[in-house]
Amino acid sequence: MSLGNGIGLLGGLRRHKVFVSYHHANDQWDREKFETLFANYFGIIIPKSVQIGEINSLLPTETIRQKIRDEYLRDSTVTVVLIGKETWKRKHVDWEIGSSIRNTKLNPRSGLLGIFLSDHLDYGRDKYNPHIMPPRLHYNVACGYAKVYDWSNEPTTVSAWIQSAFERRSKVNPDNSYSSYINNKSGERWYE
Repeated sequence: MSLGNGIGLLGGLRRHKVFVSYHHANDQWDREKFETLFANYFGIIIPKSVQIGEINSLLPTETIRQKIRDEYLRDSTVTVVLIGKETWKRKHVDWEIGSSIRNTKLNPRSGLLGIFLSDHLDYGRDKYNPHIMPPRLHYNVACGYAKVYDWSNEPTTVSAWIQSAFERRSKVNPDNSYSSYINNKSGERWYE
């Protein structure tokens, strides 16, 4: 089925081009599991993400941001942020979220959602603490543009989350006001 606008219908499930943002060093296994479960299991998504080494980290910051936007996010319709213990620290995750919710002439903004990974469960009740998830994602949860969920292995559940994020992108304005990371962060949490 044609996916000219990034969507098709497969077995009653909508299909989207999904950009997956994650902490490469810590959460590669989870990204691969996500892709295996949801791209291969019913073809719910056509996954997209920046793989380790695909973009030269020595390039100027603006060049890296432009490459992310033009080469990886250009035809995606939804961005999924896999939230592990240290995901909030990564400048590239911040840049990917910021780029995906910008509406430009060449690239319409993407829907946005976050999924808590199992290592994030170590925080117990505090896992929804906004200061231990990517701040730009938190700002968009607060304004209603994004939602966060606990990991699920159910394709129909995740498909519904993705579809909901896709629909919200035209109903709610995102919040891209958080200052972009210049470098990776450190510490136990971020501060406003």
